[in-house]
Amino acid sequence: MVLPVYVYGMSVLRKVAPEIPENYKGLDQLIEDLYDTMRASDGIGLAAPQVGKSLRIFVVDTTPISEDKGDPALKDFKKVFINPYILKEWGDSWSFEEGCLSLPNIREEVSRPSQIRIEYYDEHWNLIEEEYDGIRARVIQHEYDHLDGKLFVDHINPIRRKLLSSRLNAISRGRIDNDYKIVFPKK
Repeated sequence: MVLPVYVYGMSVLRKVAPEIPENYKGLDQLIEDLYDTMRASDGIGLAAPQVGKSLRIFVVDTTPISEDKGDPALKDFKKVFINPYILKEWGDSWSFEEGCLSLPNIREEVSRPSQIRIEYYDEHWNLIEEEYDGIRARVIQHEYDHLDGKLFVDHINPIRRKLLSSRLNAISRGRIDNDYKIVFPKK
């Protein structure tokens, strides 16, 4: 089921999400809903806080951008990350333009380390530890931030963030045009 996306100004986006217990009722449905919502919103990643659920889970699927970026590692990179923890970030930091379904129509250059090591459970509760680099690492870092109550604008220059403040306020007041279902903060 396609769920509405919570946008800038919603408190759930600023909370550190708790871990999901292994016996969490409805986990399979939540995973399916996250994928459905991500696809319907033309995203490549989506975290549970973005659909109003303060839980440590996100999904990614970079297949739609694999041809645009010319990176074969992005093709069929589709995963569920349950209770993930980034164990290490390293490598040269590099800037790349990021966007976010919770910040419609805003794209900014964000600098992040080029490599990560992450530990997480998959949808079958297998504990996995993997390393990623490049765009795959960036997508994971972006979604992981949502689990810690952070947004990509928290990583940009404070002056640039100040220049975006009117656009961020417009989002929180519901003054935006977009093509997917959204939940705005109560006025």
